[in-house]
Amino acid sequence: MTRLLAFFFILTVSFFFSQKKDTAVLISEVKIDAYKKPVLFMTSTKSVAVVSENLLEQNPPERLLEAVNQIAGTRMEERSPASYRISIRGSTLRSPFGVRNIKVYLDDFILSDASGNTYFNIISPKLINRMEIYKGPESGDYGAVTGGTVLLQTRKSDHLSAGISIGSYGTFEQNFNVARQKGKHFFEIFQDYYQADSYREQSAVKRQQIYLKDHFKYAPKASLNAVLLLSDLDYETPGGLTLQQMESGRKQARPAAGGLLSAKEQNAGIRNKMVLAGISHETAINPNFSHFILVQGSYVDFKNPFITNFENRFERNFALRTHLNYEKNWNNISLALRLGFEGGNQNILVKNYSNNKGIPGNPQNFDQLKNNSGFYFLSQKLNFNEKLFTDISISLNSNSYEWERMYPVSNIGRVKFKEQWLPNLGITYLLGKGFSIRGKIGKGNSAPTSEEIRSSNQEFNFNLVPESGWNKEVGIRKQFGNIIFIEGSYFDFRMQDAIVRRQNESGQEYFANQGSITQKGVEVLLESKSFHLKNEIFNSFKFRFSGSFYDFKFRNYKQLDNDFSGNKVTGVPDTTVNSLFNFVFFKNLTVDYSHYYISKTPLNDANSVWSKSSLVGNIRLGFPIRIDRTKLNLHLQIQNLYNTDYVAGFDINAFGSRFYNPAAKRSFIFGAHVEF
Repeated sequence: MTRLLAFFFILTVSFFFSQKKDTAVLISEVKIDAYKKPVLFMTSTKSVAVVSENLLEQNPPERLLEAVNQIAGTRMEERSPASYRISIRGSTLRSPFGVRNIKVYLDDFILSDASGNTYFNIISPKLINRMEIYKGPESGDYGAVTGGTVLLQTRKSDHLSAGISIGSYGTFEQNFNVARQKGKHFFEIFQDYYQADSYREQSAVKRQQIYLKDHFKYAPKASLNAVLLLSDLDYETPGGLTLQQMESGRKQARPAAGGLLSAKEQNAGIRNKMVLAGISHETAINPNFSHFILVQGSYVDFKNPFITNFENRFERNFALRTHLNYEKNWNNISLALRLGFEGGNQNILVKNYSNNKGIPGNPQNFDQLKNNSGFYFLSQKLNFNEKLFTDISISLNSNSYEWERMYPVSNIGRVKFKEQWLPNLGITYLLGKGFSIRGKIGKGNSAPTSEEIRSSNQEFNFNLVPESGWNKEVGIRKQFGNIIFIEGSYFDFRMQDAIVRRQNESGQEYFANQGSITQKGVEVLLESKSFHLKNEIFNSFKFRFSGSFYDFKFRNYKQLDNDFSGNKVTGVPDTTVNSLFNFVFFKNLTVDYSHYYISKTPLNDANSVWSKSSLVGNIRLGFPIRIDRTKLNLHLQIQNLYNTDYVAGFDINAFGSRFYNPAAKRSFIFGAHVEF
């Protein structure tokens, strides 16, 4: 690896003056959307990363893991195919699966429910054209989260394509996407079908999705947006293994033990049908004032046959977001104000039965759970002389739950968390062209989600309180000429009342507040534009490196007679390093060569069990064929190039030491994508 890096460094120096203008842009030249507050990346006060189209191409058909994991400070984990969670600066303490403590938006619309849970796995990677990831609290515009915010963006320009992929372990994927401007309407129709038998027993996946949107610009400064998302996801869950079980057979599902049947015998899995529909309106009232409003609703039919029970959830969600904007420019000063509200309501009917090998049996508990959450926010951008950029915001956040046990006994209750004022202040100073420094301080707060208030042990836990803390960070961004960009950030986040996941002897989860955590870290990024070489065979290359170097520790953490203060935070590696090289040969053949390194990771709060470090390599070969105006893109992906034995997602604090979910060995995917 060292020799390889040295070779590419020599090439960089040798061909420094032989490069041509590249059509791709450095991230420093990109404009981020920031939910309708566009700003150049270089002048942004936020700790933000952009997942570009080039990074998205690294994903296999089923997941966004490869692209997300190229971002410093962000890690997507796969416990089993279709069972994902996202960690932004170590925010997975609470997430057995899915996404919690991270706010997720899809274009204008809110993918997270009112309690803060997000079914991220219902989204096909092929639908996403761009991502923006905001690390740390952004309570001014995005509400009460301590992990971060993810903005998923679909297409905004004309596009017509169809694709198909086949690969190892029965992988098959087909998609169709048309985006067109027709008069005053810009519409997109997206359809995707994916299925795979997958690497382990009891881990087959099937996902179907349809996405429709219409952007109707009915006046020069007014538009109406409508969206409809239909998703049907069915995947099996093999369950975690002990180290001994994994070493004896990586492909096996969780075996029977202690009177409990195996995952395969119980047909363990998730069946998630979701419908999301919404409409938004944006208009300019006059040259200075504009208004935005969004209304949306969703319905979820969620079935989870598990080792010990069969759970069926019916979720109804409603959300509203609105804000009034004011913008004014003077000679050397520009001002942008936003005053708004975002709120949601969730109503869940949860029914638990005995699991008779994948079929509901005798009833256990029936519960109704209601959640109301919302925040008022005021944010301000004030810029001076295109040199000093400020972003100041504050929000008032509220969250409450009501519950009713309907069977076998009748019981009701209610809890309302204390309202929280959450301020944020960010400053960026442009020292010169392509050189900026920034500082940021902000408070985050994250209330328990509905699945933590009423977790899989079927008990209500209203002793939980929101976790909260202050984040401070500084950063530097520097562009060298028009070819190299570097970014470095240091942050210090102090969290109180951290919510930690636990498991009982049956594998059912529950949650508890556990003291305080100190999270300190450095994140770095180095990327280049393409270096064009005077060679008919080897035409060009570019590279990208990112890394995270963390010191996360429990500060005040006692559990019964055990004192874990000073221990490393569970599930968070100290070091992650990612790389991506893009090569072009023979003017057409593209080669994308990527690596992901993760250091050893503590798997329980006692730090008595650690994972091994892992280095995983992937390679992707692409070859475009042009026929008139039609472009056929052929590609071959080799995942886990070195056939590494590794785990892509651990079950932290797992009872019985069932921490391990073995990832697939070397696999192949061949695809064809046609753009018309």
